[in-house]
Amino acid sequence: MTLWLSTGLIFTFAAIALILFKWWDLKVIGVTPVRTFTFIAILFTSGLDVGLIMFPLTEFAGYGNLTESPEYGFANPLAIEFGFWAFLIWGFYFLTCFYFCVIEPRVKFFDIPLVKVVNNVVIIGTCAFTAFLLLVNLPWYLPEIGDGETVVPTFYLIVFAAIAAAVYSSSKIKYVRILSLGSSWLFIALIAVMWGRAFLTGNGSVGDFFGTAGLIGEYFTNLHHFMLPLNDYHEFYLFWWFSWSIMIGQFTARFVSGLRTWQLMISMLVFPSIAIGIWFSVLYHYHAEGLNIASYINIAMITVGILMVINSLDSLIRLYTDNLNLTASRLGQWKYYFGNLIAMCGLTLLFQLDFLRIQWVGALVIALYFGCFVYIVTKRRAEVMGIEGSPKENTLDFRKIELAS
Repeated sequence: MTLWLSTGLIFTFAAIALILFKWWDLKVIGVTPVRTFTFIAILFTSGLDVGLIMFPLTEFAGYGNLTESPEYGFANPLAIEFGFWAFLIWGFYFLTCFYFCVIEPRVKFFDIPLVKVVNNVVIIGTCAFTAFLLLVNLPWYLPEIGDGETVVPTFYLIVFAAIAAAVYSSSKIKYVRILSLGSSWLFIALIAVMWGRAFLTGNGSVGDFFGTAGLIGEYFTNLHHFMLPLNDYHEFYLFWWFSWSIMIGQFTARFVSGLRTWQLMISMLVFPSIAIGIWFSVLYHYHAEGLNIASYINIAMITVGILMVINSLDSLIRLYTDNLNLTASRLGQWKYYFGNLIAMCGLTLLFQLDFLRIQWVGALVIALYFGCFVYIVTKRRAEVMGIEGSPKENTLDFRKIELAS
């Protein structure tokens, strides 16, 4: 699995370099373009899940324990955490977003029946894994409900409610947009409150924040360490990112609104990384100084985490139901709602029973990457090499929107 993952990573970075070299200044336009801020909000809330909120405080200590994990010795725990979540790996999303916006309309690889089935299996499986992560991490953040380790019935009820809300939200694209923007603003508010408690109330100073955030610089000076798996845990993360990459690119591609290729790359790598860097810096200060997280802050973190789960799930449910033509308008609201609810709950339980693993999903996505490349080289090379702009229909629609505004 390590060799397969490493090969997939090398291929991905090479493909990104090729896109930048050939189409650096191409205007990228999706089928339903939105304002850039809305696009970034949709990208951020769809491309991340509850792990962003829940994982860091449980992982900093492990990254700092060089006795058990000497492979982390090249950088501090904050830089390691940032490297697992930010910047370089968002290049996966840039690659797939550009592909589905500009290249796939000419290639139609994902319209091949077998590929369509595999792609939607990946989407559905990753949806369930997102809900599973929420389920298994709730005991750590809500120990007052149980013993802090065991998943109790209340946690199943919370996850069921999150899935139910996501299925409902997915039925209309306007709900997805509203929830993305709302989640983004709530996350910003959470960062602001925790930042204020950490650096404005005697627990630290503004200078301490900048000193802590500066530790992230070790990530950029050691970027090469993150390009291939460091250990099994890093492998897990990378497979996880691969499993998300195709579906997030496919979903976000429709919202790109005339950004140049280099601007799209900056939007997808830099802006989410700034938010992640600030959030992780605040959390690391809490960890390093041993600060207690107030109960209301803990509840706010859980709330934002659940909203991120809902936001991720509704985007992905919307994607696979559109792909399979299992939309609410075709099936009817009730069949759409209960069909997706039962499917998501059932698959979440399979992850809980350790019947499914996200590494398998990520490995399948890498196979799709290679399959697509071979298909282009053997059957669509001329069409791809001749690309000079976004699909004409997208460009015409975009001009109509520009004129109307």
